[in-house]
Amino acid sequence: MMLREFGKTAAAFVLAFWWNTTNADMLVDLEFKHGIAFFHDLKYPADYTHLDYLNPDAPKGGELVLPTQSAFNTLAPMATRGIGAPQGFWFTYDTLLIRAGDEISAFYGRLADGIAITDDRMAMVFRIHPDARWRDGVPITARDVVFTLDMSRNQPEGRVYYAFIDDVEALDDRHAIVRLNTPITLNHIIMIQFTSILPEHYWRDRDPAASTLDPPLTSGPYGISAIKQGRFVEYQRDPQYWGRDIPVNRGRYNFEKVRYDVYRDATVIRESFRKGLIDIWTETDVRYWHDSFDTPAMQKGWVKKIRRHFGIEVGARSNIALNNRRAKFKDRRVREALTLAMDFDWQNRTLHMGHHKRAHSFWPDTILSATGLPSEDELALLERFRDQLPPELFEVPFRFPETASVDEHRANLIHARQLLSEAGWRTVNGVLTNQAGEPFIIEFLSQNAADSRILLPYLQDLKRLGIAASIRLVEASQFINLRRDFEFDAVLKNQDILMPPGIELEATYHSATATEPLSRNVAGIGHPVLDYLITEANLATTLEEIIAACRAIDRVLLWQYYQIPLYAVDLRRTVHWDKFGIPDFEAKYWPAFPDGWWYDDARAERIVNR
Repeated sequence: MMLREFGKTAAAFVLAFWWNTTNADMLVDLEFKHGIAFFHDLKYPADYTHLDYLNPDAPKGGELVLPTQSAFNTLAPMATRGIGAPQGFWFTYDTLLIRAGDEISAFYGRLADGIAITDDRMAMVFRIHPDARWRDGVPITARDVVFTLDMSRNQPEGRVYYAFIDDVEALDDRHAIVRLNTPITLNHIIMIQFTSILPEHYWRDRDPAASTLDPPLTSGPYGISAIKQGRFVEYQRDPQYWGRDIPVNRGRYNFEKVRYDVYRDATVIRESFRKGLIDIWTETDVRYWHDSFDTPAMQKGWVKKIRRHFGIEVGARSNIALNNRRAKFKDRRVREALTLAMDFDWQNRTLHMGHHKRAHSFWPDTILSATGLPSEDELALLERFRDQLPPELFEVPFRFPETASVDEHRANLIHARQLLSEAGWRTVNGVLTNQAGEPFIIEFLSQNAADSRILLPYLQDLKRLGIAASIRLVEASQFINLRRDFEFDAVLKNQDILMPPGIELEATYHSATATEPLSRNVAGIGHPVLDYLITEANLATTLEEIIAACRAIDRVLLWQYYQIPLYAVDLRRTVHWDKFGIPDFEAKYWPAFPDGWWYDDARAERIVNR
């Protein structure tokens, strides 16, 4: 009996020895780097001390008060992956990597002080920083990474977003390997970068998806110091934060206290800002940006209006998504006619004081935007599909019609009427009908009364074409249910996307997602050429390859008229009380706001003592 037990123990020892030896050999063969970049070389060398767009000497202290319109209801990190969590919650956590703000696709170590990619690009290994600690003093280890990624990919939405992971394993305390089912791409790193690492020893006997308002154990630069559901949340800077001096963090997280107050109404936020109850407000309604902040405080120089980068978020801020699953929108000529009927320029002049800019691309003002005629690289992708695409795509640079007067728009309506006629629609007694005598009806689904500001003028032009158009305003739950069942003709929505586009390409424009309820593919877009191009974009390994693929995608989307892009994502419009220090320049791709700002005692003093 004792001999048998000894044999088992010896076998276990040999297995453990073999296992550790194998892992050690693997780690020796890997080349660990301080960061990873796609499509270009890393800007910052291994011995860099800080990021250029941050002030490493920024003082610590002071309080920042911000508004939020999100009424939080949980602090559970896995409760629909943070939906319902308070604003700023993720500043209490750390991630393995952090994205560089001044490079298009570079990521540097945070929790991980090194990352290695296997030769076959089918696995990545993260080396945990030796100083990384949870707030209770327990070291952060590879087991925490394994626990977090396994939990994340087993959540309902995680089965989609983390589908690229084949297996996660702790090689030892400091090294976690993530094995992939496809060669590594930018999409994989983006998802890893967004994943906040959780403490396995804290959540082992708790449910991270169960709603709670008890502040959990975290490792980040801030901890929750006070909270009242639906009212406010307050964060206190942790002076003992383990990562306060690592290069990616130097110059960040400078405020001693950050507080988010909940306001459900933007009008109340504006008034609170004017009274000095909140410090910074980013205005999304250009009517108020135009002149509502021209107050005595601004005239005295106490309040500043600035424009800020949106960073990697590009695309159309406002977009009409037609439900292409419905028969009446199947004909491209019909979709083009509906696009021609939208007089964007009149709306911009009359309703928006000329502040908006038309989105003539699905990622305007970027290197991925389709301009002119297709390049040789684009033609290499598109030429084989010439018979499946409109001939204009190869012959005419795309641009939405621009009008300076009512007469010019009338010409667009005449062209639209002609296209509808070619598609088999006729006007009978002022009503546009098909060959079966059925009227052309469009019902715009909306949960926001403010949508009418854009839609009502458009409805008038549709009426001139004989189309009976209306707005169906519903409450949030009904809106979601109708969206889930595809029971709508059209909806006004954001069509923003990250730059460069990654996993969102498939989620927004691929035929595989056209029938998924509540996917980003609201318009039900599905085309074999787009499917092919999206695959090519996701497999791109050089900047030239992703530029060609995305420009080709842009052309196909534009010439198919699946949606009607309105105004583009533009520089943010922000007002703030002038009591802060701001870095010399703002990063273009991933702005450090507000975590790169700091409290300026001298500036604040002149306002406090006003």
